[in-house]
Amino acid sequence: MALSHQPSAVRNRLLAALPPDVLAQFLPKLHPISLPLRKVLNSPGEPIEAVYFVESGWVSMVTHLDEGAQAEVGLIGHEGFVGASLVTGIDTAFAEAYVQAPGEALQIETKAFQRELDTHPALFRRLLRYTEAMHAQAMQTAACNGRHALEQRLARWILMARERADSDDLPLTQEFLALMLCVHRPSITVVARMLQQAGIIRYSQGRITVLDRDGLEATACECYRAVQKRFDQILG
Repeated sequence: MALSHQPSAVRNRLLAALPPDVLAQFLPKLHPISLPLRKVLNSPGEPIEAVYFVESGWVSMVTHLDEGAQAEVGLIGHEGFVGASLVTGIDTAFAEAYVQAPGEALQIETKAFQRELDTHPALFRRLLRYTEAMHAQAMQTAACNGRHALEQRLARWILMARERADSDDLPLTQEFLALMLCVHRPSITVVARMLQQAGIIRYSQGRITVLDRDGLEATACECYRAVQKRFDQILG
């Protein structure tokens, strides 16, 4: 079923925060699409063909290393959009963007998007601020991966996924978590078991259920709160 083009139906928080007159003009230019699991939205070094304002589910930004390893450098849900490089005048992607949890998005082709940025300064300013917030997320993730214990990093990542899913029940396998956090699966198994024994999460058959959200945040490092604070400062 197609999504309504009424402002009240917008689930993307960036769009919902636009001035009503700007939203009313911009929204009809967007097309509702589904985001199936593992769909690649951008590939490294390739032209950005479209912009995606996520309405549900979430998208991982992943870098690839020469030896074949991958590492997640950003997570995008209904608070943001995929294709932020275009706001800075860059029309190619640096990281791969692919759907980690299926959902829906509002899509606009790159050329049409660029015309809208020129037409609506308020839209450009809002999306530029989001780009800065994502830059902060990437920088904090780099610091976190280099300095903090895996238990803290896993708790931080689950919190971020939970926010974007708007649910305590998350479709996450240990293999996938190991890939995202750039560690071996046995390490994830040990840490996930610790969190489960503490009554913070329940893990079963490729799903993680958050049982104690406050306990999860207490386990996470300061990186979760630092990024959350930065998003609040920049975007409100």
